[in-house]
Amino acid sequence: MRIDLHTHSTASDGTDTPAELVRNAAAAGLDVVALTDHDTTRGHAEAAAAVPAGVTLVTGAELSCRLEGVGVHMLAYLFDAQEPELLRERELVRDDRVPRARAMVGKLQELGVPVEWAQVARIAGDGSVGRPHIAEALVELGVVPSVSDAFTPEWLADGGRAYVEKHELDPFTAVRLVKAAGGVTVLAHPLAAKRGQVVPEAAVAELAACGLDGIEADHMDHDGPARARLRGLAAELGLLTTGSSDYHGSRKTCRLGEYTTDPEIYGEITRRATGAFPVPGTGGVRP
Repeated sequence: MRIDLHTHSTASDGTDTPAELVRNAAAAGLDVVALTDHDTTRGHAEAAAAVPAGVTLVTGAELSCRLEGVGVHMLAYLFDAQEPELLRERELVRDDRVPRARAMVGKLQELGVPVEWAQVARIAGDGSVGRPHIAEALVELGVVPSVSDAFTPEWLADGGRAYVEKHELDPFTAVRLVKAAGGVTVLAHPLAAKRGQVVPEAAVAELAACGLDGIEADHMDHDGPARARLRGLAAELGLLTTGSSDYHGSRKTCRLGEYTTDPEIYGEITRRATGAFPVPGTGGVRP
């Protein structure tokens, strides 16, 4: 089985619609794909209706969190999307995205970048606007050569010249809320140092003690030593380890299935989840 547990669609900052994403997952030879858009489950219904036969959809989200000034991304799988407290927190994060993005555009203009809100809104479309949309605007303007190059202290990285904070969950609260909604939590790309400051290992241990289920070890932003360290840390703390592409369509260079999760780990995730069930494909013939 080939299992990719971290992807994004146009419901947040990917370039594939949810339906296109699950069809592309099938074409890439995946057996299981998780849709984990930022702070939203808006793409789940469309993806579920389009999953080709032979592919299984795992519903989820990537929750925006912050711990002592460090950005933390929490992958949440198979939770009850209508659980009131978790839904309220997701809406608070989502509602803060537009004012925050507008403020970042304003900072860029102060830095002499001729970016306009209309340009960012066009790129975001119906998705939840975020830094990748602003980064793509910078690429269009020739300010940076790629979306990844915009995530530096010079521009959009945490603490960067054009960075603006937004409402974010405390990761301990995120773990509690997801667990209460019957879901499973995995800390996303915890050693992605090029994105900015990383979460201290002591904090990962505290999260594990509070119910964190796993950490994402195999990821495009982790080199070999980082992946090995995370596997060692997971073994020390009794955590699951996952592998994922963090696919964003054409917005990033990673490919669907570039990194995958062991089937036994996937089985354990589904065993622990009580809020929702994986969706078997019925939306068409697998390519």
